[in-house]
Amino acid sequence: MDSGPLERLDAAAFLRLWQHFDADDNGYIEGKELDNFFHHLLKTLDSESAVTEEKVQRVKERFMSAYDVTADGRLQIHELANMLLSEDENFLLFFRRETPLDNSVEFMKIWRQYDADSSGFISAAELQDFLQDLLRQHGRTVSKAKLQEYTGTMMKLFDKNKDGRLDLNDLARILALQENFLLQFKMDACSTEERKRDFEKIFAHYDVSKTGALEGPEVDGFVKDMMELVKPSISGMDLDKFRQILLHHCDVNKDGKIQKSELALCLGIKSSP
Repeated sequence: MDSGPLERLDAAAFLRLWQHFDADDNGYIEGKELDNFFHHLLKTLDSESAVTEEKVQRVKERFMSAYDVTADGRLQIHELANMLLSEDENFLLFFRRETPLDNSVEFMKIWRQYDADSSGFISAAELQDFLQDLLRQHGRTVSKAKLQEYTGTMMKLFDKNKDGRLDLNDLARILALQENFLLQFKMDACSTEERKRDFEKIFAHYDVSKTGALEGPEVDGFVKDMMELVKPSISGMDLDKFRQILLHHCDVNKDGKIQKSELALCLGIKSSP
């Protein structure tokens, strides 16, 4: 059996299926949820035959090898969309990028652009603007009704606290933002040399513009990742508050940027010239 006979779903049916099988609402179909999903898939593809555990595991292995792009043994929402949504209906595809979104600076550029009213949230109207821009970039035009349907589906899929707006973490999940860059470093690094070496790597990562100073979304990205080390779920308003605190303490010359030497001083590190 291959993926050929799969019935392609529309956005609304996909939403119902995802919500049914992501039973713990953690953004993945994994473990027993995964087995239940493939059991359901087998029954859908061949309602006449008995579904055995052996068949479930065999089909699961085949489909996972084809669609589990991250090879983590679970299905992310984008991976399931690629499996079950037709190309015309796969609105989630437009949030995927040619290269992984692996830098919070790029993520914060998107956040600042579409949080147009600087409320600290992405409203349904702002999300619709974002989706419309993405569709245009891909040379696609859809009707206003279809655009509203896609936006509504996105809100239902990703608005975890159901308040009708998206927070930083919600958008990070939509855009499949990669793991926090700072997690690879030991912030209590032992030797002075180790700390200096780590600092150089960290500053280079966030200094996307290569100007020797963090500014705008570069500050945002650094603050977001730093704060999430101690508080895994920060809001847009938290981010703005922490950003002001960092600038107050580190921006010695008050130019709205954080020079490399200023950040080193702030972190108690003697940086290279």
